[in-house]
Amino acid sequence: METVVEKPTKNDQKVAQKSLDSISKISGSLKGDTVGVEISGDGSVHLELPAKVFKLLRVILANMAEGKSISLIPAETELSTQQAADILQVSRPHLVKLLESGKIPFKKVGKHRRVLLEDLVKYMRVFQLEREKALQELADQAQELDMGY
Repeated sequence: METVVEKPTKNDQKVAQKSLDSISKISGSLKGDTVGVEISGDGSVHLELPAKVFKLLRVILANMAEGKSISLIPAETELSTQQAADILQVSRPHLVKLLESGKIPFKKVGKHRRVLLEDLVKYMRVFQLEREKALQELADQAQELDMGY
């Protein structure tokens, strides 16, 4: 099940930023596994939410405040090679090479390859760390050579 939230309007961004500011003030004082929330409107409702939901709400609001669209996809979701390639923003043939080289785990369903979203996210994190490390090495080298960076 995938949930896609459309691109936020300017008003959505303002409301999200105000809400994010409020949530950020109290997030440091969270204790325990649940958070009590009061929702008012036509009627007042009190909810007990897992703290993880509260943290996810902060991420959603932060992205909305920046004007970004949001997609929520369960981590156990199996993706086709085209879907996985779209997420990585690479071509499908390149993704297949990554799969066949063992850099990203996959399984075959008939002739088709399937990739777990959580495995794709792990690969993205490792790749990002490697990229940052290489960039830092280049920056350090430029400093040593006094290249003005």
